[in-house]
Amino acid sequence: MRAKILTTLLFSFGLSTLSHADLIGVKADLSYWNFDGYSQDSSFKHDLDRQGTAQLSVAFEHPLPLLPNAKIKYVNLDSNSEQRSPANASDIELKNIDYILYYELLDTIVHADVGLGLSSLDGTVKNLNAATFSQYDLDEYSPLLYATAGVKLPFTGMSAKAEAIYSHGSDSKKTDVQAELQYDFIDNLLVDVGAKVGYRIMQVDFEQNQHPDLQLEFKGPYIGLDIHF
Repeated sequence: MRAKILTTLLFSFGLSTLSHADLIGVKADLSYWNFDGYSQDSSFKHDLDRQGTAQLSVAFEHPLPLLPNAKIKYVNLDSNSEQRSPANASDIELKNIDYILYYELLDTIVHADVGLGLSSLDGTVKNLNAATFSQYDLDEYSPLLYATAGVKLPFTGMSAKAEAIYSHGSDSKKTDVQAELQYDFIDNLLVDVGAKVGYRIMQVDFEQNQHPDLQLEFKGPYIGLDIHF
């Protein structure tokens, strides 16, 4: 009798473990963002040349209650502008990394996540306006708010998603919004792979002593792949 009970408990525990394991996943996203925008201070607005850059994110999700899921987003924002004349130019060397902890509010046909984290903006912006030169050096971590919502169309492989991040630190403020459509062309028990197209807009405001306020905008379409293990 005890042997039967022990066998039943072990079998139940094994099923439970497998069930939880199915809920553990890693999501990876790699896409190519073709953006332009502007760099503007108090005296001049520089229109940025169109640039291409890689943007990527990795998320880890688990079934443990109360513990948040984790996500990292990275994009290189290096760009420049010399469209008007060499005397009016902007050179941007800037990287953005977002470290996010989030909870799933919904995970059905409709899904929604909310979270908190830190945003890192690291780099230099140089603006040359006729005889005036300004250099902004930024190395700051600022708190962020994160939210995403999406919907899947059953039996089609199609889905849509929108994502937003807002951060505000001592020297900078950032708004980052993107929306995308995705088609999953591989969908099985081991891995899901989807191709997607989207549009992203990022706006950054800098406020530093002894410098005019600076506004940056990066916007444009992107294409990429999404992999879910």
